Amino acid sequence: MSPSPEKDTPAVDAPLYASRKQIYPQSVQGEFRKIKWTLLVVTLGIYYFLPFLRWTRGPSEPTQAVLIDLEARRFYFFFIEIWPQEVYYLTGLLVIAALALFLMNAIAGRIWCGYLCPQTVWTDLFMLVERFAEGDRRDRMRKDSQPLNLQTFSEKLLKHALWLLIAWWTGGAWVLYFADAPTLVYELVTFQAPMVAYAWIGILTFTTYTLAGFMREQVCVYMCPWPRIQAALTDEHALNVTYRLDRGEPRGSLKKMKALRASGQPAGDCVDCGQCVAVCPTGVDIRKGLQMDCIQCGLCIDACDNVMTKVGRPIRLIGYDTDINVARRAEGKPELPTRLVRPRTLVYIGMIVAGFALMAFGLATRATLGVAALHDRNPMYVQLSDGGTRNAYTVRLLNKRAEERSIAIRVENLDGARLEAAGAPAGADGVPVASVGPDQTLELRLLVSVPRDKAKSGSQRILVRATDVRTGESAKAADNFVAP
Repeated sequence: MSPSPEKDTPAVDAPLYASRKQIYPQSVQGEFRKIKWTLLVVTLGIYYFLPFLRWTRGPSEPTQAVLIDLEARRFYFFFIEIWPQEVYYLTGLLVIAALALFLMNAIAGRIWCGYLCPQTVWTDLFMLVERFAEGDRRDRMRKDSQPLNLQTFSEKLLKHALWLLIAWWTGGAWVLYFADAPTLVYELVTFQAPMVAYAWIGILTFTTYTLAGFMREQVCVYMCPWPRIQAALTDEHALNVTYRLDRGEPRGSLKKMKALRASGQPAGDCVDCGQCVAVCPTGVDIRKGLQMDCIQCGLCIDACDNVMTKVGRPIRLIGYDTDINVARRAEGKPELPTRLVRPRTLVYIGMIVAGFALMAFGLATRATLGVAALHDRNPMYVQLSDGGTRNAYTVRLLNKRAEERSIAIRVENLDGARLEAAGAPAGADGVPVASVGPDQTLELRLLVSVPRDKAKSGSQRILVRATDVRTGESAKAADNFVAP
């Protein structure tokens, strides 16, 4: 009869860092493996091919659906266009993403780590290539224990070549989000692309190849802060991959367990086959309880279910369970229903919905016209020959529409002001009118003069107002008019 599961080693005795030991995860088939394959195909498909998706905008606008245009200082996401002045929308998306991560943790622990984290997804893909080139767990272990021969060398060469190809396309796909994808692909192939594109492809090729091919679980254990943070955000109702200690122990070989049951003695369902450890991508023995190395991917559930089916025992000896039910079973109490909807999850859902609602409202009601004014510092004012005073300003007009607009510039709270702007001819009422191209900004030099009898000594607060001549939409910027 095997002893009861070992307890977790106290944190004070655990090393801060341990050198990586080679792990040979075994392939497995089952419900959770299918979920992981599906998510891998969907997420990588989006990442690799989204830059090629087209979206029709204005005649002078880019047609790429998702584009980070650093040169024009724009972020395009389908029908949404974000300007540099609206970076708070990106901040809002980051806040919502964090809340979504907290919600996933409240529902099922490290579900992000096990199914959606980029490190997990690319590592899964790299391990698939590894099995294709070198075989499954037993084959790889056998070949690594023997001297290198031509066959093993060719298999490893194929594996690393495919890894580098995947890593290269990962870096290549990333830079496609920053320029028109088809055009940049052509420039990359013909060596006409900017050097910065090749540099970033090289950096991301190296990081993907290293992290997914060699470091793997070390990234999750030592580089990623989430395993340490999420422990403070979970509660006893969150689902976690758990070994049913009450059902599995005492464990032993199948033959021994059958003999114990035949004699009426206690016998657990666990046959100590080690399949849960063999399929684990981080080498964790889930029977020792929750551990920081465990990414909660559920592959051990599939492996154990397959074994339980073969030996004629009920499945889910390993499964998603809550801490509160683990404790209640240990005390001989009945289990409680799983509570996915509870105050914690409702608060997270409410905050996510509120965040999206605020951003949607802001996008729907945001202004399409903007103005900024900056007073010249040297000189602060110029005294004219007729005794009047003139101040100079740099005015920037912002047109967020996909059409050219005529913008009238006025100054408020300043009696008798006369305006002149280079490149903006005066309209019928003497007000300068500037033409601003579609989705563009225009910088003007604005001269504001006041007669001697109207100028007030010192600094006077004024408003520079820009108004669309056709629609009447306006924007304003505050500044000062200075007189002796």
